[in-house]
Amino acid sequence: MSTLKALPRRKIRDQAAAQIKELIASEQLSPGDRLPTETELAETFGISRLSVREATKALEYLGIVEAKPGVGLTVGQIDVERVTKHLGFHPALHRADPLQLIDTRVIIETGVLPHVARRMAEDSSTYDRLRSVADRFRSARKLQTWIDLDIEFHRTLLESSGLAPLVAFGDLLHVFFQRFRESVKKAQWQAGAESHLQIIDALRDGEIAAATDELRRHIEDHKSRV
Repeated sequence: MSTLKALPRRKIRDQAAAQIKELIASEQLSPGDRLPTETELAETFGISRLSVREATKALEYLGIVEAKPGVGLTVGQIDVERVTKHLGFHPALHRADPLQLIDTRVIIETGVLPHVARRMAEDSSTYDRLRSVADRFRSARKLQTWIDLDIEFHRTLLESSGLAPLVAFGDLLHVFFQRFRESVKKAQWQAGAESHLQIIDALRDGEIAAATDELRRHIEDHKSRV
């Protein structure tokens, strides 16, 4: 494994966590791969095992590492849902420019549409999954139900592209879009549901430009409530 640097005394836990993440990245480790023991990490960093334990506990909470009895430290599987919920409480992120958030979401979601259309053409179940979510909007009676379905639809759209890393970005953006969704009036629910259907029907028919225009309009509608 690569040589790790001894750490200065300040912010020891945070720096130890950063070094562990650097180790995982530099060695291109995968979930389940073993890491050095806490004792080995402490000796390498020149710090106490307690400081290493604090660092690994913080990383374990996010799913970056996992402590297995009888095995030791291994690379974990990041829990995106937990990470996004954690970040959702950060006040600095809530001060992000809402117009930039909207434009970012437009770029990400419209960018995956050609991939979704291709997968629909290859496998009809891709359309069926999206249609199943879209149809459930008709039975929504509460705003929170509508919000949950909207999040599920757009996440399923990203998942349907087959581009897994973009799902994580989408999840993060959805945390901040919660405040926009909560301002949606009940009269807009039906229009939103119809918009979802238009998007996936256009993709099914190979009309990517039409799907892109509708999705952009659908997302940018939030600008009127900023």
